[in-house]
Amino acid sequence: MHVIGIICEYNPFHNGHLYHLKKIKEMFPDSLVILVLNGYFLERGEISIISKENKTKIALQSGIDLVIELPFVYGTQSADIFANISITILEKLHCEYVVFGSEINNIDTLEKIADYTLNNKEYDQDVKKYLDEGVNFPTALAKAIKIDFSFKPNDLLGISYIKSIKMNNYKIKPITIKRTNDYLDTNLDNDIVSASNIRSRIKIGENINKYVPKYTLDYLENIDENKLFNLLKYKIITDKDLSIYLDVDEGIENRLKKIINEVNNLDELINKVKSKRYTYNKIRRMFMHILIGLTKKDNKILKLDYLKVLGFNKNGQKYLNNIKKDGDISLIPDKNSLLYKYELKVSQIYDLITSTNTTVFEIKNKPIKY
Repeated sequence: MHVIGIICEYNPFHNGHLYHLKKIKEMFPDSLVILVLNGYFLERGEISIISKENKTKIALQSGIDLVIELPFVYGTQSADIFANISITILEKLHCEYVVFGSEINNIDTLEKIADYTLNNKEYDQDVKKYLDEGVNFPTALAKAIKIDFSFKPNDLLGISYIKSIKMNNYKIKPITIKRTNDYLDTNLDNDIVSASNIRSRIKIGENINKYVPKYTLDYLENIDENKLFNLLKYKIITDKDLSIYLDVDEGIENRLKKIINEVNNLDELINKVKSKRYTYNKIRRMFMHILIGLTKKDNKILKLDYLKVLGFNKNGQKYLNNIKKDGDISLIPDKNSLLYKYELKVSQIYDLITSTNTTVFEIKNKPIKY
């Protein structure tokens, strides 16, 4: 039996994700699939339109055997941190392969790029130089490695996965599946479109039945953007020193204090703050860290001191029982751990924004059985 790892956010789970799982089963008919799942708040600083609990139910219903949590403190950071912790979790669970979507679908090219970024001393300086000139990260990366290549989101994440494997000398092997659509696609003629596209359609009230499994529709949450903005506004106004929070750098806290009463919603606030150095995604992540209170001090001492099991089927439970004997890492959340304390706080904030009751799922800490 092959043990396959995947890393997803499922915001929301759609036909492309089903296609991903189908392809894995075609490549590895006799396999056990482990999902590292990002929960309530996501890598681009967005809020999930499906709760972590319900995304776990969807994953198990769709054929995944075991679902493990990617903690908030890692899941809302840069691609390299997001990828490194996710790959580390899969390695600790003895996965043989990590299978991810890719626009280029050429593992050799992605590995060569990863090697260049790891081994070229000038790479980081060059990227910083191009970012300072005002280009986005994909363009800065292409310029730094001196190739004519248009980097897409999945390829960028894929490079980060490969870098993590190489840096840590992990045994896990990367495999790509050709992505059939672009992250920023606007075409709705196909059954498979991007999660970003689907979220945009939901916002304007369009029917998305064609693009997601029926059971996804049962779990969609209403994100109250006004509540989100008001909670964030309260934090910005009342906290004396915003610079203690992760990603609040270079004096941007002063600008936030100055303009917070000039704006009426989150989009206006983001547009007021955006600059060459502060991109949309970076700002969103910064706001999530302010909202939750993730400090730079805590970030420096964070440890992946346990793996939280969100759910499993019979095969996943059997596999877990076997690897428990290794004792490599605890599978029981430590309620004194910073990981747990932040995760609990995140669930409480998510409840306020969505009017759900997901905090119960966090406190009970009972994996979903399928």
